[in-house]
Parts: sequence; C-alpha cells; structure tokens
Amino acid sequence: ATHATAARRTRRTLDERARYTMRGTNACATTMRGRTTTTTTTTGLAGRRGKTARTARTARGAARGTNEWTRKVVVRAGPSGEGADGVVRAPRPAYVPGVISDPKYVRVFDTTLRDGEQSPGATLTSKEKLDIATSLARLGVDIIEAGFPIASPDDLEAVRGIAKKVGNEVYEDGYVPVICGLSRANKKDIDAAWEGVRHALRPRIHTFIATSPIHMESKLRKTPDEVVAIAVEAVKYARSLGCDDVEFSPEDAGRSDPEFLYRILSAVVEAGATTLNIPDTVGICLPDEFGQLIAGIKANVKGIEGAVISTHCQNDLGLSTANSLAGVANGARQGE
Repeated sequence: ATHATAARRTRRTLDERARYTMRGTNACATTMRGRTTTTTTTTGLAGRRGKTARTARTARGAARGTNEWTRKVVVRAGPSGEGADGVVRAPRPAYVPGVISDPKYVRVFDTTLRDGEQSPGATLTSKEKLDIATSLARLGVDIIEAGFPIASPDDLEAVRGIAKKVGNEVYEDGYVPVICGLSRANKKDIDAAWEGVRHALRPRIHTFIATSPIHMESKLRKTPDEVVAIAVEAVKYARSLGCDDVEFSPEDAGRSDPEFLYRILSAVVEAGATTLNIPDTVGICLPDEFGQLIAGIKANVKGIEGAVISTHCQNDLGLSTANSLAGVANGARQGE
C-alpha cells in the first residue's frame, strides 16, 4: 500500500510538471543589488523534469535570499556595471593577445559552434549558430570559436555573420568577445578563416597541424622538420593578413614527443603566435600526465612569456574536465 501511494504521488507530480512545462516558458525572478531581473527560458518536453526542478530551486533560493555564492558574485560584479541588456559581469583584465595582466585569470574559449558541431547529429543552421553565439556573449565567454570556414560556404557565411553581429556588440563594461575561426596550416584555409572573422572587433585565426609521430608519418607523410616549417609559415601568413591574434595547436599533442613540442612551439611563438593550444586530441591522457605536459611547455618553450597556454581536452575516457583543471594548475590560462 505504501509503494502504491508513493507511485500515485510520483505520477501526480510528473503530470503537474508536464502541464507546467507545456505552457512553454518558465520564469525565474532573481534579485541583484536591489534590482529584480526576470529571466524567461523556453522549455521543451525533453528533459522537462530536470529543467523544471532547477528553475523551481533557483526561484526558491532567490526568494529566500540566502544564496551566499550568488551574493558574493553580485558584489564582485557590481563595479563593472550593467550591459545594455541588463547583464551584470564580473570584472576581467583588459584583452590583449598573448598577455593576461591578472595571473589568476583563465580565459574561456567556447568551441560549441566548431568542435561541438562535429558531434554526430549536432549540425546547426546559420540562424541557430548566431543564436548560440549571442547567448555565449551574454554569458561572457572570452573567445567564441565560430566555425571552420573552409569546411563549406554555409560555415563561412555563419562565421562571417557572427563576426559582424556578435563580434561588434560592445557591452557597457567594454566586453566584446573574440571571434575565432579554425584553419589547417595552409593558405587556402587561413584565407577562408580570415574572411570569416576579420569583420569582428577582435578577430582570431586558429591554425593547427599534427605533431605526433603516428600522425606525421601516416597522415601527413611529413618529416618533423617539414612540419615545423609548415607551422611557422602558417603563423607568419596569418599575421601578414593583419591578424594580430593567432592561435596555434599541435594536433595530438597528448601523444607527441615533448621535446618536439618544445621545438615547434618555440618556433611558432617566434613567428607570431599569441596562444599555444595543447590538445589531447584522442582523449588518451591522464590528469597527472597532462599537467606535466603543460608544466614542461611553460618551462621549456622559448618566448612563452609572450603567449598564453591553452588546453583542449577530449572526453573519450571521461577525463576532459580533470585534464583541463590539471592544465590550469600547471600554468595554462585558457581553457577550451
């Protein structure tokens, strides 16, 4: 009888949540420094239980006014002022390619629109990409990787549209996101990436080439010397187009020889790279291994004081977050 009663209550609760969710919106009021802001989010049937419950919890916490974390963030965010749409942001150091004045600040590089879209079934329209980019800017991410422009004319157009709109909307606190486009280490790719992002106030080109022995030998069929030369030429070419913010990634760094990484990264920094992104491309690293890799790069790459170390960790073994945090703990100051 007890189980039957509990089951009826559960069904009744789910029915009530379903009816509430079917209305299409959930409203959550939060009070910040004497101002009340109402946020409305559209909620579909999928995942309605979790979203409705989260909204209810947030509303209850706001009503009680006892959320210590929220109070601290609001107090800290106050000096930066409000954006045109009422968004209150935490203060951040001025954006300078290759330099972060606050040694504790970690830049957030969001690659939902590029690497995220490569997930099976995750194809997005240009309109959807623009909507997501707009939301990412409201969240305050430092860099938005808007796509892989050489992949298709549609992707190029989507990146261009994001650069023109989102990349030119300056909030009252001075924030505007960097708009980044990915390219392989060749002129055709780099030209397409630059055409996509050059319309933004803060454009970035992200170029890459594989550096692990298996990739160099079996995929590129290039010698290490040839790979270094290609990487240097790619960075120099990107800078020659007028882009002063160039990110370089040694693909499959997690399986690359550290000494070779120090060599190629030193060369691209000298060529003008401002961010060195270290990807665990196949998701094979453990946190201690990845942390040691970042520490070694910080200690051994010439000119590293003029570049920001970044992490890009895949989640094949469920360790992307742990590896990213290990990278930050050992000197990385951008997380992808």
